[in-house]
This record gives sequence, C-alpha cells and structure tokens, in this order.
Amino acid sequence: MPIKVKNDLPVRDILEKENIFVVDENRAMHQDIRSLQICILNLMPLKEDTELQLLRSLSNTPLQIDVSFMQMSSHHSTNTSPNHLDRFYHTFDELKENTYDGLIITGAPVEQMKFEEVDYWEELCRVFEWSKVNVTSTFHICWGAQAGIYYHYGIDKEPLPEKRFGVYQHRVMNRKVPLVRGFDDVFYMPHSRHTETPADKIHACDDLVVLAESPVAGVFLCMNKAGSQIFAMGHAEYDRLTLDSEYKRDLSKGLPIQPPVNYYPDNNPDNKPDLVWRGHANNLYTNWLNYYVYQNTPYKWGQILDEEKRSLAKHGLTQKINK
Repeated sequence: MPIKVKNDLPVRDILEKENIFVVDENRAMHQDIRSLQICILNLMPLKEDTELQLLRSLSNTPLQIDVSFMQMSSHHSTNTSPNHLDRFYHTFDELKENTYDGLIITGAPVEQMKFEEVDYWEELCRVFEWSKVNVTSTFHICWGAQAGIYYHYGIDKEPLPEKRFGVYQHRVMNRKVPLVRGFDDVFYMPHSRHTETPADKIHACDDLVVLAESPVAGVFLCMNKAGSQIFAMGHAEYDRLTLDSEYKRDLSKGLPIQPPVNYYPDNNPDNKPDLVWRGHANNLYTNWLNYYVYQNTPYKWGQILDEEKRSLAKHGLTQKINK
C-alpha cells in the first residue's frame, strides 16, 4: 500500500529500503485518489522509532494512506529534536478543525501516574471527545488504550505486582468480529506495562466486546460495539528488537527487571529474539483499516460532520465538539 508522507521525513528512507511503497507529496498531488486520512497522536518519547513501527504496520493493504502526526502542546518532549517536531508534527489546536478516517493514539511511559496527574491529560481528554465526531475509528495502544477506556467508560487501571513484560499467548474470543478475521485460535503479542485495566471490569461493560485475551496477560484486544473505539493493551507494532532495547535500557538504569518472557530463545538475552507476532500484527492493522476505517468512512467528510453537528446541537452538545 502506498503511504503518503512528507518528502523529508527521516524514516522514509528506511521504509523504502524495506520495499514499502512510499508516495511523496509531489507525486500524490498528481493522483486522483481519495487517500484515507490517518492521524497518529504520538505520545512515545522516541517518536521516530514509533513512526517507523506504525508506518510499517499500516503498509499492508492496497489502500492509499495520508498520514499526519499530532503532539500534545501541553507537554515538552525532550527525547525528540525540536526541529523534527516543528517540521513533522502539529498540535491538537492546529488539527481540530480537520476530520480523519482513522486516529491512532499510542502508548506513553506514564502508566504509573494517575491519569489526572499527566501534564497533558486535559488536552488528551479534548482529543478523546473530539474523536467521537471527527474520526471514523480510533485505535488506542497500551497506555493510550487504558486512558481511552478510563475516559469513555470510567474503568481505571490498576498496578501490577511486577512489570508485564514479554510475548504472551492470547486466544481469539469473538471470531465473527471482522477485526480478528484471519487470526489463528491462539496467537502471540508483546506487552510492556506496569498496570492493567482489569479484565472482569471490561467484560462487565455492556458496550465493550472482548476480542482476544490471555490467562496471563489479560485482555489484549477489545472494542466498542460500533467499532469506532478500539483498544489494544499490548504492542502489535513492536519490531523484533524493541523489547530487547527496553530490557537493556532498564538494566543500564539499575531498575529491577527480568528478561522478557517467551522472547529470547532458551531465555538467554545473548540469543537473537524470535519474531512470532508480525503476521497477526499486520492482520490486525489491515483489518482495522479495511473494515472499520475504509468501509465505514464517509466519502465527503465535511457534509457528514455538518449533519453530526446539527444533530448534536439539538441536544446541546456542540460545546463538546468545539472545545
């Protein structure tokens, strides 16, 4: 699938070397194609790493995608150069008048804080509310999933006795739901977190459908019945060495950390990790783009948005959209 990115986005060279079809702005301007508009709210500190992982994940369908990157203006990022942020990222206030076919909200290394203590929580809540009307389907990842479930359904995260860290086996729970179409009965996905949203509370929520779960790692994938809000508690987008980098980073900091489970052959960190989740990860993002973004999105977003605003205005809810 061709991905439209800015001509000088640094990860573009890596994508092209991996034979991922990348369209630059000049070529895209001469094509009569209605690209899917995807916005990525990147909350991770190493933003370029996450850009590469997500663009890889979005590259496996014949649909053309135009990607925009969002950052929180209420947070100062110290791990990505200001020049990169200035050239390739926009704030929510700069993008809030737009409509998007899909929105991805990444994880963030703030899970051990209460949601309200995160410096950009108020701004993120505006994004959550805005996404209800301005986005066809929103895909939340890890802490982003916990935060989304907390905002939309009031279910808080809880601390784990130790970091859930490794590659875990999950079982598909609702095979007829298109998001897990093509999945095997059991599959593996990475997790890296200190907290969890309790599985029993997710199951008890009438509007949430659990699609994949692990007896050890808990719920991996759930969504609302409309498919407009999707929550993945793990990291399908991780590449082969991401957990390895996290493990060595924590070791270098003297943090209490065990090798990620089910990751290194013979549990030996000197061995090259096996990549056992890429096929299902690709399938997950392809299904999301096809069934919940492309097939549900209106061709003329502006007209639909005006109708939504008129409908909400009748109920006194327009203030939420314009926040």
